[in-house]
Amino acid sequence: PLSAMEQEDAIREELGSLHGIPLFKSFIEGWPQVKAFQAHPDDLLISTYPKSGTTWLSEIMDMIYQDGNVEKCRRDSIFNRVPFLEMKISKEPCATGVEQLETTPSPRLVKTHLPVHLLPTSFWEKDCKIIYMARNPKDVVISYYYFHQMAKAHPDPGTKAEFLENFMAGKVAYGSWYDHVRGWWEKKQEKKILYLFYEDMKKDPRREVQKILQFLGKELAEETVGRILHHTSFQEMKKNPAANYETMLPIFMDHSISPFLRKGISGDWKNHFTVAQNERFNQHYQEHMAGSDLHFQMEV
Repeated sequence: PLSAMEQEDAIREELGSLHGIPLFKSFIEGWPQVKAFQAHPDDLLISTYPKSGTTWLSEIMDMIYQDGNVEKCRRDSIFNRVPFLEMKISKEPCATGVEQLETTPSPRLVKTHLPVHLLPTSFWEKDCKIIYMARNPKDVVISYYYFHQMAKAHPDPGTKAEFLENFMAGKVAYGSWYDHVRGWWEKKQEKKILYLFYEDMKKDPRREVQKILQFLGKELAEETVGRILHHTSFQEMKKNPAANYETMLPIFMDHSISPFLRKGISGDWKNHFTVAQNERFNQHYQEHMAGSDLHFQMEV
């Protein structure tokens, strides 16, 4: 059998490129299947740049779809309840995201991290509802760094300083954060997209859940909303095996390095950025967000 280091080397590999976007080679292998994906009109797409609250939003959405029934939301792991569209693991017999979705009963919840221009066209043709969640980039980069350490499909992140440089240059899986958040923001002018912010969800989850319900044209009793908010709080999700990714095979995710649900707060970047890094990041941010009416709260 392979040693732990050999196992890790076998999984960790450099990213490939899909239409100029850095991405896992196994995902690129599965791209034709993803591109041809047939959406249903009642599919709901959850779209985010990685580490922006995807799992949190997914759990909230499943709770809404199950009318606040906690037991039903424990029926399976979140990554099976809300299949990850472009997911494909090479050399493993597990189903791809598309294959999972083919056996998921409607109405389906679908997760993606794809930039807006790579989304399979079927989602636009079927006029599917889409919820996008964005998070401030300083917290994203720190969360992404820890995720690279524990999720073995990623290339080795190197030092925090090195990873920060790569992130700013868009040399990480899914490419530039700026292009991602701005691309989806611009698309919302013409399509059925609800654009949410992680920081707002932290500040006032009840208000954000009401926005989601309004977007879905769904009404839930106050008590049900309260139950959803309790079940999807960070404390509850962290101890819930159906939400915290503990059921993912340890060869793919090592929670002893860093738990999947690590802190779930806004402003943690302040514990990690040096003054110089922060100044450089701010300047880079100003340059890349110039001319956009999209604004982020760096803390709550």
